[in-house]
Amino acid sequence: MIGSGSNALASSIVLVCRKRPEDAPIATRQDFLRDLRSALPAALANLQRSNLAPVDLAQSSIGPGMAVFSKYKQVIEADGSAMTVRSALQLINQVLDESLGAEEGQLDGDTRFAVTWFESYQYKQGPFGEADNLARARAVSVAGVAEAGVLQSAAGQVRLFTRPELPADWDPAEDKRLTVWEATQYLIKRLEEEGEQAAAALLKDLGATVAEQARNLAYRLYTICEREKWAEEARAYNGLVLAWSELEKLAASSASTATTSPTQTQMFD
Repeated sequence: MIGSGSNALASSIVLVCRKRPEDAPIATRQDFLRDLRSALPAALANLQRSNLAPVDLAQSSIGPGMAVFSKYKQVIEADGSAMTVRSALQLINQVLDESLGAEEGQLDGDTRFAVTWFESYQYKQGPFGEADNLARARAVSVAGVAEAGVLQSAAGQVRLFTRPELPADWDPAEDKRLTVWEATQYLIKRLEEEGEQAAAALLKDLGATVAEQARNLAYRLYTICEREKWAEEARAYNGLVLAWSELEKLAASSASTATTSPTQTQMFD
């Protein structure tokens, strides 16, 4: 719901059912998984481009996932039994997680470190040794991630900075080690503390590529929070995506105003 006492929905998902052809083929579990891994990433990208709320992502993925499952007359399990709809839904969710994880692989090393650390510790402290091993696997260092402004490392303990701890005057243009993790967290910070205009200004400063990666990361982090039952943190990422269309409009309007500002003319005798 987008308003108290209102019947307006933030998003609406419609399932369309079509009759399956009589000559539909039979597939194995591996055939189904292969087709899911081929079809679902593109469907996921379309859903994200539409700024679908992260809270609705898993439910919305049922459509393209079941479209793959139901095109077959039957999907056969390894033991020869027919796959149930319940099992198909479990595999759809599995491939959805894989697809979101694959997007993570396109991010900078500092961000990939932060996501994995967040998944284990959220904003709590963890041992430096574990952080060091993880950082090496991401081809970064704990000191480097700290230099990027993502975490604090002291007395053998490491933790990610919370949003209230982040400086209010952060400027991506001045950041010598810009990360998508920072971009996402600062967008939420600006949105929650200063409103849509401030967040839109930052969105414009980030540029299209980093901004899109930040939005995709919000989906990934929401999924982690939902699985770990971190409801308050999940709401922050869901809120960012819900506001995204408006932030883009405000950012575009600001850019348009800057390029078409009226010029003064002088009159001479």
